[in-house]
Amino acid sequence: MKPKTAIPTAVLAVGSLALTGCSGGDSGSDEPLESLDIMAPYFSEVPPEEDDPIDKALSEVAGLDLSVQWVPNSDYAAKTNTVLAGDDIPDVMVIGGKDQSFVQTAEAGGFWDLTEHLASGDYPNLVTENPEVQEASSVNGKVYGVYRARDVIRHSVIIRADWLENLGMDLPETTDDLYELARAFTEDDPDGNGENDTYGMINVEWPAAIGTNSPYDAIEVWHGAGNVWQEEGGELTPSFESDEWRQAVEYERDLVENGYLNPDYATMAPETWNEPFLNGEGGIIIDVQSRASELVKLFNEQDPENYDQYVALAGQLEGPNGTYAMPTAGYAGFLAIPRSGVQTEEQLDQVLTALDKLNSTEAQILLNNGIEGDNFTVEGEFAVNDPEKQDFTDQVTGAWAQLGTAVAGYNAYTIKPASEYDEELLQLRLDLQAEDLGNAVFNPAAALVSPTYTTSGSQLDTIIADARIQYIDGQIDDAGLQSAIDQWRSSGGGDVETEINDLYAELQ
Repeated sequence: MKPKTAIPTAVLAVGSLALTGCSGGDSGSDEPLESLDIMAPYFSEVPPEEDDPIDKALSEVAGLDLSVQWVPNSDYAAKTNTVLAGDDIPDVMVIGGKDQSFVQTAEAGGFWDLTEHLASGDYPNLVTENPEVQEASSVNGKVYGVYRARDVIRHSVIIRADWLENLGMDLPETTDDLYELARAFTEDDPDGNGENDTYGMINVEWPAAIGTNSPYDAIEVWHGAGNVWQEEGGELTPSFESDEWRQAVEYERDLVENGYLNPDYATMAPETWNEPFLNGEGGIIIDVQSRASELVKLFNEQDPENYDQYVALAGQLEGPNGTYAMPTAGYAGFLAIPRSGVQTEEQLDQVLTALDKLNSTEAQILLNNGIEGDNFTVEGEFAVNDPEKQDFTDQVTGAWAQLGTAVAGYNAYTIKPASEYDEELLQLRLDLQAEDLGNAVFNPAAALVSPTYTTSGSQLDTIIADARIQYIDGQIDDAGLQSAIDQWRSSGGGDVETEINDLYAELQ
């Protein structure tokens, strides 16, 4: 990479950051870019080599020679801070998320504000198909990177299909249906062995706090409690202060009190989540749809003759107050452009033009599948990988794919499912995603960065997460739950709410 002016890290004075962002840089730094320097993480065993054929092909597509500095993902966060404090700044950086360092650097002028550039339509492959996701990836409404798109809808209800058939029951459509299904799977001998040895729903100890796509969060969204925050009367309030949230946690508490949830739901290790489902102990999991495909694969190993008889999939459920679906954040980091690396509007146009080309269908296939006729072939609408070239394919999916954003839509090939049943399951997942997307409830505060939450958010979230589990488990009553909410407010939550609403008002 060519030497460029450093971006001081967030621990330095904000004034120096702002000066750096418009410093003008080195002699000759306003010349057109001859290459595109990128820093990105890799997850594969080894990074791509300099003469990698994907590199050559992508450089031809982009119209600039790509020079990628690959960093092991485990070291990436530390490397990011080191690079931003040094004198060798890339033109484009993969940024993992909106942490304190990135936010402070961006707001001080260290990264290009791309809001108007992306909205201009000059770069059609960078125009998002999900404006809510782009807004969520922004910092207080300003877009400092091209987000890396992920499925917006991933959650469904995964059910033992054989138990449904044994009891003559249908897939649930409402939260009441789900409750009745959990009851029947617990009390009505769904496996037909004459023993009282099953329960309905399987939950695990959730390793993160509230608003992190847990089964509890899904049920609360389905009840109309909003998604982390909700808007009412022009102001934002935390979801856990709503009547609908109280209604949802009471529903969850009833599941526990009646024994419709696995007894060790609060302590069960997440990596063992599949086991009770596979072993016929429990019959319902609320989680990402890919778990259903994972379970199908495991049943295929366990019972290859009948593996397609065990897993059923239902979409997100209608609640007592309407139909709402829980989305994901919809993105996993973004590609940001440091102002010290790219110092003029003309250079910025070069970079955005290259990124636009790197989001073309041709480039997406290179980034996600590899080289057709080399490591994969095409059958219909699917890719079939060559097992002899698996190491190369692993580098594609574990390294080059990190540069893809697909904000305007994913146009690479999907890997061919193993069987007709697996293909049907894939299509069902896609159909449910499309159906639930129209009911998605996005977090209205996702773009807003509260200073108090930045420094104290994990402690504040833990107060509510712990109280929720304690309430569901019957350890505290309504008064105890309210006491925890009051503690959240007095411990800084009240300041968070004020700051969030001040920022929200500025964007209206």
